[in-house]
Amino acid sequence: MKRFTKLFSQLDQTNKTRDKVAFLKNYFDEAPDTDKLWTLALFTHKRPKRNITTAQLRFWCQEIAGIPSWLFDESYQTVGDLAETIALLLPNSIQESNQSLSYWIAYLADMKPLSEEEKKTRILKAWQMLSKEERFVFNKLMTGSFRIGVSQNLITQAVAAAVGKETSEISHRIMGNWDPLSTTFDRLILSDNQQDDLSRPYPFFLAHPLEAIPESLGDPSEWLIEWKWDGIRGQLIKRKGEIYLWSRGEELISDKFPELTEMAATLPDGLVLDGEILPFQDDTPLPFGVLQTRIGRKNLTKKLLQDAPISFMAYDVLEFNYEDIREQPMFERRKILETVIMPDSPTRLRLSHTIKKDSWSQLEELRQTSREQKAEGFMLKRGDSAYEAGRKRGNWWKWKIEPLTIDGVLLYAQKGHGRRADLYSDYTLAVWQGEQLVPFAKAYSGLTDVEMQSVDKFIKQHTKERFGPVRTVTPKLVFEIAFEGIQQSPRHKSGIALRFPRILRWRKDKKVTEANSLDDLKALLDLYGK
Repeated sequence: MKRFTKLFSQLDQTNKTRDKVAFLKNYFDEAPDTDKLWTLALFTHKRPKRNITTAQLRFWCQEIAGIPSWLFDESYQTVGDLAETIALLLPNSIQESNQSLSYWIAYLADMKPLSEEEKKTRILKAWQMLSKEERFVFNKLMTGSFRIGVSQNLITQAVAAAVGKETSEISHRIMGNWDPLSTTFDRLILSDNQQDDLSRPYPFFLAHPLEAIPESLGDPSEWLIEWKWDGIRGQLIKRKGEIYLWSRGEELISDKFPELTEMAATLPDGLVLDGEILPFQDDTPLPFGVLQTRIGRKNLTKKLLQDAPISFMAYDVLEFNYEDIREQPMFERRKILETVIMPDSPTRLRLSHTIKKDSWSQLEELRQTSREQKAEGFMLKRGDSAYEAGRKRGNWWKWKIEPLTIDGVLLYAQKGHGRRADLYSDYTLAVWQGEQLVPFAKAYSGLTDVEMQSVDKFIKQHTKERFGPVRTVTPKLVFEIAFEGIQQSPRHKSGIALRFPRILRWRKDKKVTEANSLDDLKALLDLYGK
């Protein structure tokens, strides 16, 4: 645990990619294989199951520290992280432990059948044996909030450097439906005769936003151009009669979209399609909010399936006849894709529509109609490009339209988390409805550190009321809010929900009375929403 805690601290204290890769490589050079495997699992979102509730942890901590609940709550609000709050409040440990990360994960897993009192005894014993820093990591394992600024790409680079393999091979190996309880580091990473995993997807190729003028890309005919849809990126896999659907977040979501797995039964074996999971009805894409009604639902009723019909929009093929064809040029892969998806294919399987124009100016004119098409703009893919892994510059670009904007008034504020735990950085914005301000969106990003410090000072000096962690603020600050989409929502007081709201700029040039109204939002809803 000491070695893993040191790694956790090192990663948390730097923003430099090179340093993070070096820290990770050193760890994978030195750690025992069981710890390496669990570290891979933790950093790729394969977390151990929780056998202790956060309420239990809070109560036990208060009891040991001898503090009332209100003081615990105040401490939690200041720190912003439950695991860290508990680690800071507990008395100093009276023992020392040299047990490994994998030992403590097993220690937590073994508590599943125990009574609450038995669990309490074991947790208190662990807290007494671990240092403050180790307790923090141990608590993270229990609460399930194990987040740190390490992408899978960094993990892949570090493991590849440590074991002497290609990053593409490591990336492929750590994707898929593997379980740290049923494999080993050797079988997963080192074995040359690794058992074939039918479910394993390929690493996704991700695009960068296009910031240069499109004319700098050369002739439009050299590019495959498609509409950019707002759905869930996914890979649809069929191997040896088995069907798997993966999201870009490496979540196996086959059971959440049974109509897609049923459709895929008609596809040939040895096939992997890359595309977008979209709500479609009458050949028209529906808003992302319709798709959200399907996310996280365990009970898929007949009505829900009817109200949120789903299709798979395929725009690439990565494996054909069990052959990895990612190195073939984009235009060649497109030809193969067109042999897979024919006009008589199931309606739930759609082929992305390619766009051909003689000039970038003609494309720009068409791009401006994106919202009418229920799209976000264009995807630009170089015709001679391979399907790469991760986010690479040069061959794939997303050429999105400008976001919608509205000017809102800061009405409520709450402290953030992590390094923003002592700053009021989470804002609720409002628009005018007559003489009343109606909340319409929450925003957490967009300000510089200097601006955030200034807003934080204003909030502390102009607090009107407190409701737990939330403060009501004197309405004096106006912010321009950018967002990607808008739709009706009975769950919100304004009756409207925004897609990806964020602060575009602080409108110091505007008075509060000049902020937008609810009628302005409704006008945008009529134009671009549903």
